[in-house]
Amino acid sequence: MTAEITTHEELRELLGTPAPRAAAKERTRLHERDRQWLAASPFCLVATAGADGTCDVSPKGDPPGFALVLDDTTIAIPERPGNKRADGYRNILDNPHVGLIFLIPGRTDTLRINGRARLLRDAPFFDSMVVSGHRPVLAVVVEIEQIFYHCAKAFLRSDLWRPETWSPEVLPSRARLVKEVEAPAENLADLERHYGPEYARRLYV
Repeated sequence: MTAEITTHEELRELLGTPAPRAAAKERTRLHERDRQWLAASPFCLVATAGADGTCDVSPKGDPPGFALVLDDTTIAIPERPGNKRADGYRNILDNPHVGLIFLIPGRTDTLRINGRARLLRDAPFFDSMVVSGHRPVLAVVVEIEQIFYHCAKAFLRSDLWRPETWSPEVLPSRARLVKEVEAPAENLADLERHYGPEYARRLYV
């Protein structure tokens, strides 16, 4: 027999109330430590939802500090060459609310920023976002509404940063997955070449 939770009251009765420190940790402006975290972070996840509720979570990565701090309440994230689906960007055009989680490799806590986003196709600060000769074609500018640090429990439970727990070979190569799951016209040899060493050399092309 299943027992679905359908109300806020049921949820709170089941989980209890957050500790005062957890309930009060939200802020609306960047602290100097937040700036330092962003300067050290090479990776974040960007969560969006369209007007119809369609969701997307897109990974963004670049050298540490790729998320540019514009002021105490605003950051910008550059776009780099990708698959051109633009799922998250299309969501932002319909619904500007975004959720970001910034990671630092080896750290088990994370920095979370929620806010309202807009897309810019150019701005003077784009010049400071050039990496390997690539100037971003657009940037996501996020006006911060909430910022706080997530606790470490999920990373500790998952042993995410412990190399001895890693098993990348548990699944076939990226090329084989593409061939089996997506059934493209290319043969496996062509896909292996595409996702081989040359793939890493085309990151900013």
